[in-house]
Amino acid sequence: MYAIRPVPKHYAWGSHRTLQHVFHLDEHETQQPLAEMWFSGHAQSPSPIMVDGVEQPLTSMIERNPIDMVGRRGSEEFGPVLPYLFKLICATEPLSLQVHPVAFQARAGFNEENRAGIPLNAPERSFKDINAKSEMVVALEPFLAAVGFSTRTFALRNLELLRLPVAQRMVEALNSTATQSAGESFVMADEMMPIASAVWSPARKRLFRAFHAAITAQETDPQELLDDLQHARSLTEHTRNDLAFDFAIRAAKAFPGDTSSLALLMMNPVRLEEGQSVFLPTGTPHAYIYGTAAEIMTNSDNVLRAGLTVKHKDIVNLLQCLDCRTSTPVDPSNSQIATMLMRDLAFYKPNVSEYMLAYGQVDVQHEPWPVINALAKRYDSLVRQISGHTPFPHSGPRVVVCTQGSVQVISEADSRVLHQGDAVFVPASDGWAHVEAVIDGEGEPQGKYLVASTPF
Repeated sequence: MYAIRPVPKHYAWGSHRTLQHVFHLDEHETQQPLAEMWFSGHAQSPSPIMVDGVEQPLTSMIERNPIDMVGRRGSEEFGPVLPYLFKLICATEPLSLQVHPVAFQARAGFNEENRAGIPLNAPERSFKDINAKSEMVVALEPFLAAVGFSTRTFALRNLELLRLPVAQRMVEALNSTATQSAGESFVMADEMMPIASAVWSPARKRLFRAFHAAITAQETDPQELLDDLQHARSLTEHTRNDLAFDFAIRAAKAFPGDTSSLALLMMNPVRLEEGQSVFLPTGTPHAYIYGTAAEIMTNSDNVLRAGLTVKHKDIVNLLQCLDCRTSTPVDPSNSQIATMLMRDLAFYKPNVSEYMLAYGQVDVQHEPWPVINALAKRYDSLVRQISGHTPFPHSGPRVVVCTQGSVQVISEADSRVLHQGDAVFVPASDGWAHVEAVIDGEGEPQGKYLVASTPF
């Protein structure tokens, strides 16, 4: 196995404290907000790994030794690449309202921007690679997010409390009929619908029009927007509606006058406690509001933004990729029986072939982990109690990160003690691996860790 260092990403919505503490960064490295730490095989930001005392990009090692590094199965399915991108993220304020493209849209957008001569690192670039991008989040502390469209009833109950013209326009869109596309009311929105909208239901077209109204409106008076949201919040009668307004108010404070904050009132407000998770398929609109989490996704940096950002917005492409169906947030820890809850380890396995995640605790005294107890109560029918070591028996590429205390990673070929902030890349050639408590005095008797891997 190889020591691996994350690639830091400094964005305005990051923290001056949380990730810096986990990774023991010095004072010089804490001057800017730190938003993400990438354990990456992405061509634009590869993580360095230590090979015989020399740092090398993970991408180069995989290209030279794909069978050893990612395994024969991974190499045949994905090529000489790490098929996932693994991050620790921390948001202290809302970040962009965004959508990730499906595969054909990513390829088309990437090739179009190449033909236009837009550099890969240009701030106005939307498509950094040809890959579709789904992602999964596992909370490391309470984590807030707006994910996917909620029901029309929920959206109307929120928006009808507002007096702003943009909100009333959204209400009108949600009450529009299938034949209104021929009129003048929503002609601009209808012209921006994808070709597939020819077979959409009226309900999907209504959601599209309302979302379009929020993200294309001109900026409004910041105080008027905030006052209207706070007044409406005082009138709500349900906890879920309260949470949606809380998210919109946070967004309106962070991005004064940006009417796309109203789109959050159409979306599912999600609060995750430690160890809880949510999966975001391609095309799902979402915005992270606050908190610290582990995030894993396909090996892609494609982001299409609609608002709540100082970065490049690409509303045209975003609307072409937007999934306008109402949905319930997908919890990958409850998706199928293959997802297991163990005594000291939880697996998160969405229905994708590129990645899965595990979150665990080790303890010399073998005390039960409270996170597992909480998840066990929530998913009682899926719980299996398994004693002894917990192996990762497949021969795929794995990244193990110690997030608290100390842990020991043991494979068929190697063994490493990791302290908080340390990480290793376990190649396919190392065979099986497991994580256990440190009992020889090299570290603390307890520890928490994350394992990113291809599915097994």
